[in-house]
Amino acid sequence: MSTSKETVARILEQLEPLDVRARAMFGEYGLYCDEKIVGLICGDVLFVKPTEVSTDFGSEADLAPPYPGAKDYYRVPEERLQDLDHLHAFIQRTADVLPLPKKKSPKKKART
Repeated sequence: MSTSKETVARILEQLEPLDVRARAMFGEYGLYCDEKIVGLICGDVLFVKPTEVSTDFGSEADLAPPYPGAKDYYRVPEERLQDLDHLHAFIQRTADVLPLPKKKSPKKKART
């Protein structure tokens, strides 16, 4: 089941003023904060990448795969999307502990 654009817009609105964006990926969305992928929006549900700070914001009962065959992420219950202080802290602290993505080296031009 793919995620609606309305759900993505609502989640991004809930996360303002954090530096977040969503990127379409295979019919679902990756959620980025400070240019780090912190979660996924799949099936109209927000999932946050597990890190050492995750247990401060969720429990093992919240762990679930965002799509078949995926590793478990923390599923954010609908009522937690309304708790802006909790949601902002969860996303920002997750971004804070994740490393910056590695820079991609430029592709070499083919010789002709």
